[in-house]
Amino acid sequence: MRNCFLTGLLFLIVSCTNAQYAKVYPTGWFVGMKWNKVQVIVQGTYEGFNQEKVRISYPGVQLQKVHQFENSKYLALDLLVAPSAKPGNVPIEFIQNSKAHAINWPLKARRANMGKDFAQGITQKDFVYLLMPDRFSNGDSSNDRIKEYRDTTCNSASPILRHGGDLQGIQNRLDYLSDLGVTALWLTPVIENDMPLQNEQAGMVAGYHGYWFTNHYAIDKRFGGDAAYKNLINAAHSKGIKIIQDAVYNHIGIEHWMYKDAPSKDWVNQWDKYTSSNHRDEALYDINGSAADKKIMLDGWFVPHLPDINQRNPFVANYLIQHALWTVEEYGIDGWRVDTYKYCDEAFLNKVNTALENDFPSITIVGEAVANTVTGSAYFAKNNMQPAFKHNLQSLLDFPLSYSMMDAINQPFGWTNGVNKLYMTLSQDFLYKAPEKNWIFLDNHDTERFISMIDQDMNKFKMGMNLLFTLRGTPHLYYGTEVWMKNFKDPNDGMVRLNFPGGFNDGQFNKFLASGRNKTEEEAFSYVKKLANYRKNNTALQTGKLMQWIPKDGVYVYFRYNADQTFMIVFNSSKDVKEVKLNSFQERTKNYSKGVDIVTDKQYGTSFSIGPKESMVLKLQ
Repeated sequence: MRNCFLTGLLFLIVSCTNAQYAKVYPTGWFVGMKWNKVQVIVQGTYEGFNQEKVRISYPGVQLQKVHQFENSKYLALDLLVAPSAKPGNVPIEFIQNSKAHAINWPLKARRANMGKDFAQGITQKDFVYLLMPDRFSNGDSSNDRIKEYRDTTCNSASPILRHGGDLQGIQNRLDYLSDLGVTALWLTPVIENDMPLQNEQAGMVAGYHGYWFTNHYAIDKRFGGDAAYKNLINAAHSKGIKIIQDAVYNHIGIEHWMYKDAPSKDWVNQWDKYTSSNHRDEALYDINGSAADKKIMLDGWFVPHLPDINQRNPFVANYLIQHALWTVEEYGIDGWRVDTYKYCDEAFLNKVNTALENDFPSITIVGEAVANTVTGSAYFAKNNMQPAFKHNLQSLLDFPLSYSMMDAINQPFGWTNGVNKLYMTLSQDFLYKAPEKNWIFLDNHDTERFISMIDQDMNKFKMGMNLLFTLRGTPHLYYGTEVWMKNFKDPNDGMVRLNFPGGFNDGQFNKFLASGRNKTEEEAFSYVKKLANYRKNNTALQTGKLMQWIPKDGVYVYFRYNADQTFMIVFNSSKDVKEVKLNSFQERTKNYSKGVDIVTDKQYGTSFSIGPKESMVLKLQ
């Protein structure tokens, strides 16, 4: 341990500690970062801690300013980490009444091979698999219950309690995911959620989903903690699978120190009485809207146990930005999915995105901004519009496209319904600066399950998968869809977040294995695997241009193409057999005389029929 000393004082008592005397956030930093003006929040253990003097003596690290707060337990230290600073433990000394305590603040070397071994980013070439760690696979039953946590429940029979899935369980299933064709994993949050059960509409609910943060700088021990997360990331990278972390800037769990013992009241958005967000994104860009509606949209709380964070407070903004930067460097993740994006302060969002891109140029940030319209969705990303505020987000979860895909599958053909809704939605891509960077999907952890929404119809399943793997954008699949997992959110969200069959020692058939899947499940799995792996090896389906035709009589045709390949996707939403002729689409087919179905290998000539509620993906030859 580094010796601590002070000069010029007699009879000085000095002790060195790591973190017992006070807690610091961020818990450490890295040399060579572009974000080198680090604001350290120090949380002391007693009232009046902010009266202590602070001293740092470490080559290349300069203490520029000390800030006090209305809560006397806290200080903020503005540190400048010079390019000349070397890795090591920086002693931060706190001095009062001839006594000094020192905390060793780690300053680490940066990772090598950024953009290749980590911070790789997610592109159109990827296939993203969304899973919920608590519900996917239990690889270590010893961490099912952690005694010091407020919630020690673990009951797989209850859809609203914890089930025991963890990071080791995910690591154990990487071969399954790789075989399916997955190239990136999006995990719902793994950060510590030390919250007691909360009273929601469904009953006394656990934070199994991970969105109730209580300590940003800890990985939840029920998932295996810090070491398990690093092991998973390393193992995934070794198999060519990227890791996407789920961020939450909008709110925290009510047990977080930022709410329970905040440095000042304005770290959280305060109301005279509980006020929920109105959830209307239109309030942000409506030129005829009111300031009152906008404030409620941004500052209203989600639910009473999720305090809404005030990112306009510069200390809060720095805390969140630095945590994002620290996480990428500390764990080596490849991208961010940002939860509840549209509820956050807009200037803050641009600032955190810029900071991440400055230090990690290849990183991907995708925002969850649930919008009712393409205009509303495009507003939150780089766009071709001229709104009062311009967002700089790279990509979005494309909710309008998701809704229209489901309409195309389920609705009858009409002027603005069914496949025409899909056509109309894609025709508005000009609003986005880069629509191809959006992530596309059929369902997720907040929706009804796709299989149930299509009435467990295999033809509709294949129609949905053909859209998912051939439309523009990066496809993401919700865990278990490939093995026919189904359900509605009745009576609660937990019903669409059930265990992956075979991931737990609960007597269910093991759907990770072909021997555990029935005929329908195997057909679904094989179809997804075929499309995902075919797409992986054909660039036109990844990054090719998209050209669509106005649907006629319920038949929708579009093409994905580049200089080397052309794919024709035919989608018959009607109840009748339809004839399709290649010469009806001369702009894209004039050089081709036949097509081969990429799933069945069946060949089709210049004229062919397609059955009702069927679709096909043809490689033209």
